[in-house]
Amino acid sequence: MMVKREKYIEEIRKVMGKQVIKVLLGMRRVGKSTLLLQIQEELLKQGIKKDQIISLNFEWLEFEPLKEYKALYEYIESKKLKGKKSYIFLDEVQEVEGFEKVVNSLNSKGDTEVFITGSNSKLLSGELASYLTGRFYTIEVLPLSYKEVSEGFSKSEDVFIDYIRTGGMPGKFQFEEDRTAKNYLMDMYQSILLRDIVKRYNVRDVDLLQRFMSYLINNIGQIFSAVTITNYLKSEGRKLSKETIYNYIEAAKSTYLVHGVPRYNIKGKELMKTNEKYFINDLGIRHLYFDNEKDIGQALENIVYLELRRRGYEIYVGKFDDREVDFIALDGESTKYIQVTYLLAEESTIEREFSVLEAIEDNFPKIVISMDKVNRSRNGIVHKNIIDFLLED
Repeated sequence: MMVKREKYIEEIRKVMGKQVIKVLLGMRRVGKSTLLLQIQEELLKQGIKKDQIISLNFEWLEFEPLKEYKALYEYIESKKLKGKKSYIFLDEVQEVEGFEKVVNSLNSKGDTEVFITGSNSKLLSGELASYLTGRFYTIEVLPLSYKEVSEGFSKSEDVFIDYIRTGGMPGKFQFEEDRTAKNYLMDMYQSILLRDIVKRYNVRDVDLLQRFMSYLINNIGQIFSAVTITNYLKSEGRKLSKETIYNYIEAAKSTYLVHGVPRYNIKGKELMKTNEKYFINDLGIRHLYFDNEKDIGQALENIVYLELRRRGYEIYVGKFDDREVDFIALDGESTKYIQVTYLLAEESTIEREFSVLEAIEDNFPKIVISMDKVNRSRNGIVHKNIIDFLLED
């Protein structure tokens, strides 16, 4: 399933021709390489000649000798055409030690346009940030949205149920059998754990890391406490220090496996320092170990979280007295308060989801999202069906 990632292409078009390094960041296998190919296709359509494009993928063995920055630089310089602009594409560039020197040098000459991808959020921290201050433009690439997955289908609940179960990793759609798709996702997940976390962060106890990740993935959308997980592992006869817990979380976040969402006290108007919530980057990974349909409330919350992230919101979990607002979404101009639930079937559920929003005394939009088809909007609070929400422009 080759989906044209139009939203990302549109964002890249805005900076084409500008002297900034275009950086695509996201989890492995999320579709960054495909996006690079789609950008190259656009360039060819615009009349750019094939020999003006230099494209290297550092996961491919033939580029192994270019993982040393001087060799990479000399190779690219030898391929550039005199008097013509070159377009350089460096895929999974974190594999190259010292790559920042190469991209900085190429970008500063003005005769090249540089596109890089990476699967570690720390790619643009530390030394690279000081090298490239103000010279890069970052786009985070997420798995396929429901809207992208559902194109070509009628508004079908079957497609949505499948999306809840197995997520939106582009690569899984090449397989017709569930079991084969599951094997593909398992290989991808293990590769992220072993290559991007264990190897990069020198994790000694792989079994303990896997148990920890299993706990984190099972408890998406729940308030996270180091004490709870310590007790859980203790019950399994394993010990994990607080420091190691937070190191594991940072590693999982840096590889885009999970996203942390801080909590915000709505009444006190302050950020809370403890107990973030975590959401997984793709529900298909959770489906390897747990039943997303059984945990439908958590799954729907995760889907809405990722959609808000796709739409560019800054996201918090809200606390209002002793109650919780699932998401506060900020876009620089306004704030939205959002509740997510499976069905508004019981009067108690309706009261729980609406009353906390009714208690917030400001005029920002307040929304309840569920799988109901009947519109339950009340007192200025808008109720939306989740599929309608996901298909909005």
